[in-house]
Amino acid sequence: MCGIAGIFGTRLTDPNLLSAMASRLAHRGPDHQGVEINDGAGLAHTRLSIIDLGGGNQPLHADDGQLCLIANGEIYNYVELRAELERRGRRFATGSDCETILHAYAEYGDTFLDQLHGMFAFALHDRTRRRLILARDRLGIKPLFLARTPDGWAFASELKALLPVIGKPGIDPRALAQYLQCQFSTGRRTLWAGVERVLPGEVVTLEASGAPSRRRYWSPQDIAPVATRFEDAAMQFDELMHTVMIEHMRSDVPFGLFLSGGLDSSLLLALLSRLKGEPIRTFSVGFTDSRRGTELELAEQLAAHYGSRHTVLQPTGRDMLDRLALSVWAADDLMRDFANLPTLMLAETAGAELKVVFSGEGGDEVFGGYHRYRSARLERWIKNLLHPGSGGFRTTGNFRGLEHAVFGETLRVAARGWREDFIAAWRSAPRTWSDLQRMQLVDITTALPDNLLVKADRLLMAFGVEGRVPLLDHRVVEFGLALPDTLKIAPGHGKEFLRRWAQRYLPPEHLRAPKRGFNVPMDAWLQGPTLDRLEKILSGSPAIREWFQPQAVSLLVEKQRRGRNATRNLGALLQFALWHRIFIEGDGARPPLQDPLTCLA
Repeated sequence: MCGIAGIFGTRLTDPNLLSAMASRLAHRGPDHQGVEINDGAGLAHTRLSIIDLGGGNQPLHADDGQLCLIANGEIYNYVELRAELERRGRRFATGSDCETILHAYAEYGDTFLDQLHGMFAFALHDRTRRRLILARDRLGIKPLFLARTPDGWAFASELKALLPVIGKPGIDPRALAQYLQCQFSTGRRTLWAGVERVLPGEVVTLEASGAPSRRRYWSPQDIAPVATRFEDAAMQFDELMHTVMIEHMRSDVPFGLFLSGGLDSSLLLALLSRLKGEPIRTFSVGFTDSRRGTELELAEQLAAHYGSRHTVLQPTGRDMLDRLALSVWAADDLMRDFANLPTLMLAETAGAELKVVFSGEGGDEVFGGYHRYRSARLERWIKNLLHPGSGGFRTTGNFRGLEHAVFGETLRVAARGWREDFIAAWRSAPRTWSDLQRMQLVDITTALPDNLLVKADRLLMAFGVEGRVPLLDHRVVEFGLALPDTLKIAPGHGKEFLRRWAQRYLPPEHLRAPKRGFNVPMDAWLQGPTLDRLEKILSGSPAIREWFQPQAVSLLVEKQRRGRNATRNLGALLQFALWHRIFIEGDGARPPLQDPLTCLA
C-alpha cells in the first residue's frame, strides 16, 4: 500500500515539485520515496512495504525502461499471474506484486486490466507510445484524483498532494451541497473545484497532445442475475471464498482484523483463523455512553471462541472530538460520517504494531444487509411520487426543509441537483433488474466508494495501515449481486444467503444475536458548554459566513438545545469549517489531536 502522485504533459525539470507532492503522502508510504522525470512525465511514489520488502521500491520499470509504473494497492493474484507471464517469456526484476501490472500491459495490451485481481490505483508511463495510463480498481477501494493544469495534468492518491501544483482549491458548490444533504459527494466531481475522481473500474489515458480518453473496463451493470438455490450457490461460494481469502492473506508482514461483532467481520475472523492456523490479532471499539448499546460483548465472545489476541478500545467523547480535525484532514474530500472517529483510533492503535488489517466492508451492499433495502413498497412508491427518479430510494436530504433558512443563495441553487448521481445510477440498471438490485447498484456506485471506502483507505493510511476488504473482491461482488432477491432478504433481516452460509463457521448464539449496528453517540457530546462554544466559534468561521445564512448556526444550535437533534446538521457545518481552515485558510498541514473548536478559534 502506497501513495502515488505525478504530472504529465509538461516540460517539468524540477524534481522538487514532485518531492513536495510526495511529502504530502508520506503517511501513506513511510518506508521509501521515489521520484522520476522522463519524457514529459513526472512520477512520485511513497511506499508502505508489504510484499518483497527489500526489492519492491518504485518506480518500477520494464522493456529497457520504456515502461514505468507507480502503483498503490495489492495485486492479489500476482503469484498465478506472474507464473503465466513468465511462461510467455516475460522476465521480472523484483518480487513485487505490482510488477505484474507492467508485464501484463506489455503482454496483453489494452485488455491487461482484466487480468488483475486486487485493489489498486496506478500510473503507467508508456514512453514509446507517449502516453500515461491511470487506472483504478473495479470497486474503487483505492482512490485516484486528476486535475487539469495550465500546461498538462496532475494526479494523486489524495487531494492534498495536488496542493503544490494547483495551489489553494476552489469549492464546487454542487459537491458541497451534495455533502451537506447526504454526508458525502459522489461521481466524478469533488469538493475541490476542477479536481475529479477517476471512477471505480475506469482507465484514463492521457496522450502527450489531445483530450484524455476514458473507458470503463468493469461495471456492475454487466452482472446478470442468476436463478439458483441456496445449496448450489453455497457450493460455488465455498470455492470462491477459499480462493479469495488465500489471495488476500498474501503478505510478507503480519496482519490483523477490525472485529465489530457483526456478521461480516465475525465471518472474516472465522475464515482467517481456519486458514492461518494460529491466533489472529483483533481490535474492537465501542462507547459505553451509547444509548443503543454496542456489540463489544459479541466481539469479545467471538475473539475468545477463536483464541484471537484481542484489544478493546472504549474512548470517551473527548477522545473522539479531539480526532475530528485529523479525520477531516485525512479524508480530504468531505464526508460527514462520525464513524470516521473510532476508525481513526483503531488505525492509530493497530498502526503501532501492524501494516495490514482486514475489515468487513461491503457485506451489506453486496448481500443486501441494510434496513433501507427492506423498506415497504408503498413507502418507496410515495417517496418516488414526491421525489421522482430513483424509485423512492435515496430521496431525503439531511437538510430537508432547512435549505432556505440555512443555505446561502449559491448553495440553495446548487442543492437542487444533489440527487443527480443517485438518479443516474438507478436508471443505469438493466431493465430486468429488481428494485433491490437497483438499490444495491446505487450504493455500490456512490456511497460505497465515496463514503465507506474512504474510511477503509484514507483514515487507515493516515497511520500507515493498509485495509483489506475481501468481501469487495470483484468476484464476490459479482456473485452477491447476481443472487436472487429471496437469498438476500428474508422476513426480519437481510443477508439471508450469508447468514445461512456462515452457520458452518460461527457459533449459533452469535448468529441469533440481535444486530445493534455501530453508533457514535455524537448527540450526547454536543450538549451544554460544548454546544455554547460551538455556536460562538462556528458563527465566526469564514467558511460559514460565505456559504450559509447569517442565522444558520444559531437556528441549528437552538434546535439541538430543544432536543430536536440537529447533530448531523451541526456536525456537517463543523467539519466543513474545519476543512476550510485546514485547506483554504491554511496550507493543508496535518493537524494535531486537539479540541476541534480550538482548531477554529
